[in-house]
Amino acid sequence: MKFGYLIELPFNYVDANGHVTGSDVELACHVCRELGVSVFEPVETEFAELLPGLNKGLWRMTTGLFSTHERQQTAQFSRPIWALPDGLFVQAGNPLKLSGYRSIATHLTARLAVIRDQIQHRSAVACGVPESRIVVFDTYTQAARAVRDGIVDAYASVGRAHGGFINQNPDWAVEMVLVDPDEKPPAFGSFAFLLGDTALLRDVDAVLGDFLGTDAHRQMVAEFGFSDAEVDLVCRPMP
Repeated sequence: MKFGYLIELPFNYVDANGHVTGSDVELACHVCRELGVSVFEPVETEFAELLPGLNKGLWRMTTGLFSTHERQQTAQFSRPIWALPDGLFVQAGNPLKLSGYRSIATHLTARLAVIRDQIQHRSAVACGVPESRIVVFDTYTQAARAVRDGIVDAYASVGRAHGGFINQNPDWAVEMVLVDPDEKPPAFGSFAFLLGDTALLRDVDAVLGDFLGTDAHRQMVAEFGFSDAEVDLVCRPMP
């Protein structure tokens, strides 16, 4: 099973021993073991290549993605595996006192970093941030460095990813501000599969349905910083 992923803590990353791990990787490994898959092969890529690579046959399953209407035209998605709020990655002390997308829009000069094709770009525009003050990057590290170096004032992504990156880089003078749920509710992420790979999707969902919310699942993701409250969000019966 080839599994397309990108470096984004705590979902997918390479540890000090050179081992690919993270909450998405470990959950995908569990699913594959339950399905009797003997070889699990993570393949690193960039965010913009995850779905195109799926359709090219470079991998058969991807790390968790937001299941937007647009993405559902080219891929199908598992039941949710996490539900997370957005966050702003800012310099230590939050010099512009930013609290979310709307605070960036009303600041008039604040510049925001986003990753190409990620949903946070659309969320920022919907909250009034003009395109002229949005800077698009290809990787998490590029965007984070732009904040650290003062090129932009904030970087919008999933708050959990920011927290993981900050924990891994304690020497960086940065912090994270969660976007208020009244401004943007937490979003659900799911594994992605080729549109025609329905049998695999069905089997994966069956394993997830039995595993999500169990003590073993909670222990697995707790190692990557997920709380019981966050796990509870994805344990509700599917509609």
